Amino acid sequence: MGRLFLVNLDGKGYSCKHCQAHLALSEDIVSKSFHCRHGKAYLFSKVVNVTIGLKEDRMMMTGMHTVSDIFCVGCGSNVGWKYVAAYDKGQKYKEGKFILERFKVSGPDGSHYWANHESHVGGSDAEDA
Repeated sequence: MGRLFLVNLDGKGYSCKHCQAHLALSEDIVSKSFHCRHGKAYLFSKVVNVTIGLKEDRMMMTGMHTVSDIFCVGCGSNVGWKYVAAYDKGQKYKEGKFILERFKVSGPDGSHYWANHESHVGGSDAEDA
């Protein structure tokens, strides 16, 4: 295996809760109104230090999307997904953007988000209406 190079971000940001690799800056948040099976999730315009998995179609609360899971390059943990394609015209704004699941990342102040078991969304990922 080759040498690992990580991008270090300046400013308030989110990092992998397992290895603390920087993932995204607060200023790149598009929306905090998303949910996943573990609770809250944030939509970002860009992220760093991730690898992108295989594309797959997933039915979500807002319709069918083609997505790819994203993984921390520091430790390999799944930290969210990338929206590759949205089939509903009203969901096209998500294309090329990234979801980071709050349960899987540390916040700008180093805090962890703890999953609320009542917020379980039946295995689907959804945006608040």
